[in-house]
Amino acid sequence: MAEYIELAGVRTWYEVEGEGDPLLLLHGAFCTNETWGTLRSDFAGRYQVFLHERRAHGHSPDVAGPLSYHDMASDTVNFLTSVVGGPAHLVGWSDGGIVALLVAMARPDLVRKLVVIGGAFDVSGYLPEAYAMFDGMRPDDAHLAELRALYAAASPDGASHWAEVVAKLQDMFRREPHISSGDLGRISAPTLVMVGDDDLCRMDHNIALCEAIPHSELAVVPGTSHALVWEKPPLVSRLAVDFLSSEPVTTILPIRRAARLHPGNSSAVS
Repeated sequence: MAEYIELAGVRTWYEVEGEGDPLLLLHGAFCTNETWGTLRSDFAGRYQVFLHERRAHGHSPDVAGPLSYHDMASDTVNFLTSVVGGPAHLVGWSDGGIVALLVAMARPDLVRKLVVIGGAFDVSGYLPEAYAMFDGMRPDDAHLAELRALYAAASPDGASHWAEVVAKLQDMFRREPHISSGDLGRISAPTLVMVGDDDLCRMDHNIALCEAIPHSELAVVPGTSHALVWEKPPLVSRLAVDFLSSEPVTTILPIRRAARLHPGNSSAVS
């Protein structure tokens, strides 16, 4: 099914497919639900998948004023309470991953497990090349052609509004996000941090994200970029589904997790 819902003044397009525990897919910047590709059907084979297109993306119209991750996180909370009707697994890619982090911090009661794919927690984590890409981005860039076509086909604001959306997102990329390690430490949901080995952020930033979240795991997908969900979708799917459907294994030589297993000891090995 696919339809609109009004969420606190934001007309939001969403789709639902599959059966099982609820799972919310959060797309990246400039993206539509279509950009999940085969991952969408992979998840729908195991879960009831909800996909909403955030403000100014796809079928959902733009709103007055700048775009912000916090506003989109608030929209997502409204979607979870109004449409999903309770807690769900959250799988977010890129901007969707940032939104998922903010939702998990603000409303832990609405998040079962969390998968963050290529998501930064602070603008300082982006590589210089990523900054250059953001600043040099133009609406007619060739690498945006497919996303531009998807927007033109879906947006109620019309194809000409694409340039304004690009400008708003560029402005948001320069300003946000700014999430502290302390705030990440409030996330109680089991979390998988997944990145490409040639992603937009420094690898130490990805490691810091994982280390700041108490119940977290890290997956680095080899031979991929920020577009890992398009480049190696079967592997991304397997890693995400295994994490969502399985309990953590008991590791033999825990170091980082040792304090959780044996409070007061720095290591489980004596």
